[in-house]
Amino acid sequence: MAQRHLDPTAGPVPADALARYLRDQATEFLRALRLHRETGAGAAASDGSVEAARSLRRAARRISASLHTFQPVLDPDWSEAMRPELAWVSGTLALEHACASRLDQLLLALHRLSGAAPLPARRTAASRAQAPAGLTLTGPGTTTASAATASAATAVATVDTDADDGKAPQETPPPGHEPRTGGTGGNGLPAEGELEAGRPARLRHAAAATATGTVPRTPGRKATTLTAPAAAPAPDRGNLTVGAAKAGALLDRQLTLARTRAHSTALQALGSSRFHAVADKVAVLASEVPLSPAAADADLRPLADAARERLADAVAALPLLTAGSPYNAEALIHGLSPDPAPHPQDAPWHQVRLLLRLHRYALEVLRAGPDPGLLAAGEALDRHRDAAEAAAAAAQAARTPRIAPATAYALGVLHADQRHEVEAARYAFQRSWQKENTGTS
Repeated sequence: MAQRHLDPTAGPVPADALARYLRDQATEFLRALRLHRETGAGAAASDGSVEAARSLRRAARRISASLHTFQPVLDPDWSEAMRPELAWVSGTLALEHACASRLDQLLLALHRLSGAAPLPARRTAASRAQAPAGLTLTGPGTTTASAATASAATAVATVDTDADDGKAPQETPPPGHEPRTGGTGGNGLPAEGELEAGRPARLRHAAAATATGTVPRTPGRKATTLTAPAAAPAPDRGNLTVGAAKAGALLDRQLTLARTRAHSTALQALGSSRFHAVADKVAVLASEVPLSPAAADADLRPLADAARERLADAVAALPLLTAGSPYNAEALIHGLSPDPAPHPQDAPWHQVRLLLRLHRYALEVLRAGPDPGLLAAGEALDRHRDAAEAAAAAAQAARTPRIAPATAYALGVLHADQRHEVEAARYAFQRSWQKENTGTS
């Protein structure tokens, strides 16, 4: 990240630049508020209202950050009263978006880890009941499409019912199948050599059909012939694939509920007298910026330099040597401990992210232009924040009482995967910081 000092040969930047910037952001705030009201923000918010809420957050953040960085040239009472209110608006409107993006990130990670769909409960049940696509069964015992569809619907209902109460789905075992409770260790995982023997009989029959082109005879059913080439069977990933279906459904319920509550909270906040008071103050700001008497001869560059120095000091306190390794095993020690507090290593990085944002907004006030190093570092810290919060959500879901062991196992793998994403983001930030410092030294 570039540690760019302002050009000492350039002239001073007057407080009028700050006033112009604040008026522009206040106008953007009011425009987004009008768009939000016109597009509607009911239970089913439209794309226009979502974009309007994002613009509201963006303008509120920039106004609040400018009041913090350039406070000496502003009216102190007014700025101290406005900053927490703007932070409240931005934080309240960000909750719904955070829940939605967190759910998407976790479901995509489950899909990547297990090879299943983002919501694998329904798809797994349907694929288990239906014949493979492109295959035609002939001879006695042929299963028709309508029967397969009915079986799929029954399987879906079974999975959804069991997933709601946190129990594993109860299925009637086929003939010749013996129930398996786990390996010899009794931990719910297949022991070495038990994976193939513990697979359901219908999966062994499907594997045999792929190799020979016929479905082996099962008790009470004659052998059938496949008239089309059989597709290669999907790899068996054991408890991770099984638990991913339940884990995805559990995360979907919890984060969708959190998103619904955040949406209701945002609607209540936008209709409250507190928000109307903030909007009135922003409307006044769009036409008149309350500057302090000292702003007449003030130069904004030293204040922007102070924001940069605070960022540099915070980065210097980070464990960049540890972040220089792509894998940090210490980040997993906190793991799935009973303590629901945030990960102790994350707080300094979150603070650096906030200071980096203040520095970037200060450069916007000075019209110094976007810095590619700042953008790259900011994106890395955004990924760090998102992965840390996603890992915390996975850990919280794993603490749900009476969930199946396979579900807890999948959530544990998901938590570890997101903590590795945290370390990857730290590594990317460390590389960006060192590269830009080398280039500017």
